[in-house]
Amino acid sequence: MGRGPASPVIQEASASWRALGTGVQLVVTDAHQLAAARAMLVADLAAVDLACSRFRPDSELVSLDRADGPVTVSPLLAEAIGVALRAAELTGGDVDPTVGAAMNAVGYDRDFALVAPDGPALRLTVRAVPGWRQVEFDERSRRLRLPAGVRLDLGATAKAWAAARISAGLGCGVLVSLGGDIAVGGQPPESGWLIRVQDISGPPDQPPIGPATVVAVRTGGLATSSTAARRWRRGGDVLHHILDPRTGLPAPPVWRTVSVAAASCTDANIASTAAIIRGRAAPAWLAGLGLPARLVSADGQVQTSGGWPAEGGNN
Repeated sequence: MGRGPASPVIQEASASWRALGTGVQLVVTDAHQLAAARAMLVADLAAVDLACSRFRPDSELVSLDRADGPVTVSPLLAEAIGVALRAAELTGGDVDPTVGAAMNAVGYDRDFALVAPDGPALRLTVRAVPGWRQVEFDERSRRLRLPAGVRLDLGATAKAWAAARISAGLGCGVLVSLGGDIAVGGQPPESGWLIRVQDISGPPDQPPIGPATVVAVRTGGLATSSTAARRWRRGGDVLHHILDPRTGLPAPPVWRTVSVAAASCTDANIASTAAIIRGRAAPAWLAGLGLPARLVSADGQVQTSGGWPAEGGNN
């Protein structure tokens, strides 16, 4: 019996750009689908930005500051708020979307590229944020009521959620990376998606900053939360973007980086962010969840749990 025609060789292709204030990387296993996948991703990220940005005066999220009663939000913002409230419930309030005003108070009141790296001292006050339970939201009707003065910040979950929703639905293997939040979908490459985990996300062809390792991911997602990225100084205080809702201040930097793999990028991000806030209690908490995790202490010591591979191994 003669051989049939050879199957076409399908090669990976990738594209990188910036959106939502962070680096975006798109990789597909079928180069022929890159242009269409990129167009879809660009449009989706633009829609997410218009709905969820805390820094755009024309965003739907910012418009909530002017509401004096219940409002009906768009399906996209409703989904994002639902994810944020689920994160708060799953973490016992560690990841809380009502930190918007507290974020402004510590100096993160604009796109991070515009935040001055150094500045005069701020008057930092320990004050718990209003709390996610004060948010009245009906997902079916999309009706939302915020108490006066409560500002939402969806930054803790929005990028991971966006990566996860966009990675689904393509007819080939796809990886979407938004900063440290990585979602994969479809059929992966034979050896899995090789991902370098490091303190601050950067191009894979450049040397990593701080402790780094490479893992292989086939399904779901991987997220890295870090107190070493998105930092700024005010007076003698070094601040970062992960706030403890119980104090309204940046979480103590027990961990420089926490990386978690989970069934979805969203769940991985929820766990990694909560681990930063939980500090020394994080390893036991992550182990109890059975999630593969890698934690890097402030002095660079690496600790793993939940079946995370040895450094240089695969996940």
